[in-house]
Amino acid sequence: MTERKIYPMDLKELNYVVTVANEGSISRAAEKLFMSQSSLSQAIRVLEQDLGTSVFVRTTRGVRPTAAGDAFISHAKQILQQYRAACSEAADIENLNGGTVIFGISTYRGTYLLPPVLKRFRALYPKVHVEICEMDSIDLEDQLLEGLLDLALIAAPPVRIRHGVSPFMRDEIMIVTTADHPVMEFARICESDPELSWIDLKDTAAFEYIFGPPNTVLGRVARQALRDAGIEPIGQGTDLSASFAAAMAREGAGLAFTYRSCRVPGDHFRYLRIGKEGIFLDLALAWPAVKYRSRAASALAELFQEMAPELLQR
Repeated sequence: MTERKIYPMDLKELNYVVTVANEGSISRAAEKLFMSQSSLSQAIRVLEQDLGTSVFVRTTRGVRPTAAGDAFISHAKQILQQYRAACSEAADIENLNGGTVIFGISTYRGTYLLPPVLKRFRALYPKVHVEICEMDSIDLEDQLLEGLLDLALIAAPPVRIRHGVSPFMRDEIMIVTTADHPVMEFARICESDPELSWIDLKDTAAFEYIFGPPNTVLGRVARQALRDAGIEPIGQGTDLSASFAAAMAREGAGLAFTYRSCRVPGDHFRYLRIGKEGIFLDLALAWPAVKYRSRAASALAELFQEMAPELLQR
């Protein structure tokens, strides 16, 4: 039996393959890798030639792994994970004088919660690089299970993760609208917090909603709350991002659901609690299922915990 020749391959090529697999598209992967599409396509072709088999099947909608590709990508992810762990451990020996933390957070929540934390983290640890991965909580769980993230901020309780989850803070789902919107006639002062008003969802039935995507935590909880209230909402048939929907509501285009942690300061719009008791959502910091946790990732998690009260009151 002839022994198969093993071609040398570096981490860069492994990262190319994993990124293409995650994006499902060579063009999107090229953008993420800051390289041209043609260069990435050529690199994948060379790798496939070296392996003697196709890693991806090209389709009209992008690419998907072959059976052989799935096996190769699984090993590539493990190798990259071990390499990051080795780099982090080496950097830890130098007392946080280097290293990278790959941190996952939803795009909407990250827009408001992340900047102040990163600003302080960089002031404390200027040589540690934080790489941000933006996606919905469900997808972040998948990334953690595959070992592609060092830490993530997710909605709790998690769907698939069973261990390595630390409570972070309690967020609230609210309705945002303008101060002069007709719905404000139905708003009532909260007894527990006189600076806050609440509204019965049934009193919003006659008004138009601007909806974000249904496949996010916010989208699912908001739609379920309307169903529980027996409301068939008047809504724009759009699939806007949650931040775009909230921005339109702040301009008077309708009502939108948002998070308390994502409030934008201003005098001409209002944030309404949903019902007397409100609708709350727990947030948690989640770790991948590996024994080693870098000091840099631990330092970032500790800073999030320290700043939690400040973040919710912004």
